[in-house]
Amino acid sequence: MATTIKFSRQREAIKEYLFHTKEHPTADTIYMHIREQYPNISLGTVYRNLNFLLEQGEIIKVECGDGCDHFDGNREPHNHFICKECHKLLDLEMESIDQINAIANVGFNGDIEGHVTYFYGICEECKKNK
Repeated sequence: MATTIKFSRQREAIKEYLFHTKEHPTADTIYMHIREQYPNISLGTVYRNLNFLLEQGEIIKVECGDGCDHFDGNREPHNHFICKECHKLLDLEMESIDQINAIANVGFNGDIEGHVTYFYGICEECKKNK
């Protein structure tokens, strides 16, 4: 028997925010933004809804080594860039590197089904400020 998912305006607001931002906000950033529309929302509610959206495959979580989980509404396969100076997390517009799965599969007895790739360096803003 299928479980009916109760509609939530707050969850929809979180999802819409993530779908329309190029940023990769943390739960705290999302909370601060959503509070403008729903002043009584709690941080716990934001976390519960983020976890629900993750479980449903509607958003992705990006861990970039800064100790915080970042969230992305873009579920299409794409790569990320992390600035070593300001720790900004950006989508990297580039041609597909999916051939890396076949390369990784050579000499591996299992089946490679995907990959996560992070590129590191200095972003344009930090480069200008040097």
